Amino acid sequence: MSKGFVCGQFFRVTAGVAILLLVMPPAPALAGDKDVSMLDIQQVSARLKVHLTVLTRAIGERSVYRPENLKKAQDYIHSIFRDIGLYPRRQTYQYEQMEVANVEAEVSAGINPSKRYVLGAHYDSVDGTVGADDNASAVAVMLETARQLTSLKSDQFPDISVKFVAFALEEPPVYGTRLMGSRVYARNAGKTKEKIDGMVCLEMVGYTCHTPGCQDYPFPLMYFGYPQKGNFIGIVGNFKSRRFARGLAQAFLNNPELPVVSLTVPLNGWILPSVRLSDHASFWDEGFKAVMITDSAFYRNPHYHLLSDAMDTLDFNFMSRLVQSLLLFFQSHRPPTIK
Repeated sequence: MSKGFVCGQFFRVTAGVAILLLVMPPAPALAGDKDVSMLDIQQVSARLKVHLTVLTRAIGERSVYRPENLKKAQDYIHSIFRDIGLYPRRQTYQYEQMEVANVEAEVSAGINPSKRYVLGAHYDSVDGTVGADDNASAVAVMLETARQLTSLKSDQFPDISVKFVAFALEEPPVYGTRLMGSRVYARNAGKTKEKIDGMVCLEMVGYTCHTPGCQDYPFPLMYFGYPQKGNFIGIVGNFKSRRFARGLAQAFLNNPELPVVSLTVPLNGWILPSVRLSDHASFWDEGFKAVMITDSAFYRNPHYHLLSDAMDTLDFNFMSRLVQSLLLFFQSHRPPTIK
């Protein structure tokens, strides 16, 4: 799905020639990050395991061929949003003879926040798999990020709104069609002129590998000396989203426990089709700024779309650190000073 460039660089094609440009120096430490640094990683990890247990073991396969399980996953996500104090809603639509739904809930500093973001992940899985990394890992991280953000005191809450969205359908046979959950959402957001300052798509965020050479890249990135171990998180954006992606990466650099690698591609990723293989591309195509955050999918994870994509292959500390990094980004938006 994605790979990445070392944070501080982006990939641009001009007249068909690949050019590397250094654009991002290390970010300074952010004031007020102490609360995030004190996040109870073990507790977050335990909650992530609960979500994975429910989604992959209690529910199991969540493909369009198991509509009853899709509905169970939808209901579970809805219940977690409700339990942490949010007011979830379902964006329902028809896929063939069944009703499916995106599930969304919003956390906001007020009626007029300075920035509005969407953090999303698809909750379906490939036919015949329980989809632990693809994509229960991302759903779990989304839910725990929502929990942590909601738990902030009002005077600590950043001057933003974050809409958390679980997308119904992303995998084949729906992938690439107008009935992908993210396409339904993005199309509607475009029609209603919803203000979205940046969309973050979480796509496969739970797998690591630590043997040199275990991390692969699409052509021609494997020739540029990027990390050979799969211990980093990737941020992939299009050219329009480059400043948004840079802001995310700068905030992530404040978390030394989670290395970050970033990639920016022009032409909405069509020159490197593998970077389009998730829900962020639905937002690119509607003109919104969007990035994909990923462990790089099949360029790292040998269990991609296989029966072996199970929760015991995941790195829960890695996922917990991603929750921490996302909070660093959201908390970098300081609340207005009250005089």
